[in-house]
Amino acid sequence: MRILIVEDETAIARMIAMNLEAANYETTIFGDGLEAVEALEQDHDYRLALLDVMLPGVDGFALLKVVKGYGIPAIFLTAKDDLLSKIQGLKSGAEDYIVKPFEVLELLVRIEKVLERFGKSKDVIHILDMEINFSEHTVRRNGEEVPLKPMEFNLLSVLAKNKNIAISRESLLRMVWGVDYVGETRTVDVHIGQLRKKLGLSQHIKTISKLGYRLEE
Repeated sequence: MRILIVEDETAIARMIAMNLEAANYETTIFGDGLEAVEALEQDHDYRLALLDVMLPGVDGFALLKVVKGYGIPAIFLTAKDDLLSKIQGLKSGAEDYIVKPFEVLELLVRIEKVLERFGKSKDVIHILDMEINFSEHTVRRNGEEVPLKPMEFNLLSVLAKNKNIAISRESLLRMVWGVDYVGETRTVDVHIGQLRKKLGLSQHIKTISKLGYRLEE
């Protein structure tokens, strides 16, 4: 699943690409808007585009029109935090507008939401000896289905979609139980314990001291 990154700050572009690739996405980077336009003429097989607004060659607003012409949904990642720029970006057809600096985990979640909205997210993830089927809401280990409670499945889904990334207990609470959930982070610990037991993940769901958890292959 390929994602186009058009960002003229090399360090930021590489950081985004590194985290996307850790989450099983393929990435292509361009640091110039015009170069991206020319490249898209030859190859526009992308599921999503991440665009800076202030770019050399062709700015992000102009580039968005080109990207949308190929049916590629786009998210703006930009330092332009004024309201008029945000309104312009969203009215121009961007699916989201994220202001720098941003949390990588937030970016990954927003990417997933856009892909789901366009029917471009993965229905199935294979990780370790598990097959996680999101449309069926099932988990199979070595081909055999393992019954999970709804919140256990949702928690596993978040960890799997963000594998190799440490996620805080507070973030897991928001992502799995919702922003309005009133409860303690101990809830996360209990469900993690159940996933480890039911799926044999004791060696793969790592506890990150004073933070949360990370699923490793």
